[in-house]
Amino acid sequence: MFRQLGPTEILIILGVVLLLFGGKKLPDLARGSGQALRIFKTEVKSLSEDAAEPATDATEDVVPAKQIPREV
Repeated sequence: MFRQLGPTEILIILGVVLLLFGGKKLPDLARGSGQALRIFKTEVKSLSEDAAEPATDATEDVVPAKQIPREV
């Protein structure tokens, strides 16, 4: 259904990106994309670590509420 991109298609895409954003904005665009991917990777890693930890019993941490006297 989908075929892989060849070198010609990749060069065309890079040329269009260069024309749209210009040479001065490309390093900023690449830096922002790298930071976004790094943040995404750390979040996914932390989610998988949280899922791997055994679940604790939630009732252990519950502190009973004080008895409040009812007025009649």
